[in-house]
Amino acid sequence: MDQQKGILLESGTNELEIVEFEVGNNKFGINVIKVKEIINPLPVTKVPHSHHYIEGIIELRGEVLPVVDVAKALSFPPSDHPAGDKFIVTEFNQQKIVFHVHAVTQIHRISWKQIEKPSQMYQGLESQIIGVVKLNGQMILLLDFEKMIFDINPESGINVSQVKKLGQRERSNKKLVVAEDSPLLRKLLHDTLIEAGYEHVEFFENGEDALRYLQSIVETGRSIESDVQLVITDIEMPQMDGHHLTKRIREDDRLNKLPVIIFSSLITDDLRHRGDMVGATAQVSKPEIGELVKTIDENIL
Repeated sequence: MDQQKGILLESGTNELEIVEFEVGNNKFGINVIKVKEIINPLPVTKVPHSHHYIEGIIELRGEVLPVVDVAKALSFPPSDHPAGDKFIVTEFNQQKIVFHVHAVTQIHRISWKQIEKPSQMYQGLESQIIGVVKLNGQMILLLDFEKMIFDINPESGINVSQVKKLGQRERSNKKLVVAEDSPLLRKLLHDTLIEAGYEHVEFFENGEDALRYLQSIVETGRSIESDVQLVITDIEMPQMDGHHLTKRIREDDRLNKLPVIIFSSLITDDLRHRGDMVGATAQVSKPEIGELVKTIDENIL
């Protein structure tokens, strides 16, 4: 798996690889970057009174890891053929979690352009789906694993109390642009940034929409810093990812003064260099909202 990761997102190519897996008769995908390994199921120790998505815990090479039953999280029936089930061992949001799925089939290399954002008809704050990929006549649904973990443990998400500890602040004249595809994360970021004193925030569902907005400002002849003082971007987004957005901002002489902070569950020591390569001003791992606010304060124009 590490070899597979080596070529990904090295220069903001707007490409990714997804591991395709199955739960019931549906096909789903997870970004390869999140995946440490795929293993056959190990004996699971039940944990009393745990969240109903949690199947239990396993020991893997000396580490105790929680196992999430993806079928339960999606309200799907259990596996028809449990002997063929797989455990996907992941690392994101600064934690390792195992996801129990019914099969792992293959890896696809695709462009973020191929990922369609879900319709408002079936996406809302409670949706587990963040994108749809049509491949070979079939649909692969990209799951919002961060939301799944937030549902299990809300304390693992963005927490307003971290911002309250920073004390009273006045930032209301500053304007931010945020690119974040998850409706839940957009709501949490909105609430916490207002708490931090940043009242003027434009939210976009992907990097392409955010870039179009920034370009529309400078195409009228105005300088970008008069309308926007900082950009915050996730990495994983349909149409255009955060690395490619950062690269496009840095390549545009009219926009390249803008500080760009990457705020993503994929910020690890192994992956940080990819943000550096595309010119990110700073990188903060979700869900460290207090750290994000301090980084905004330090870098805002």
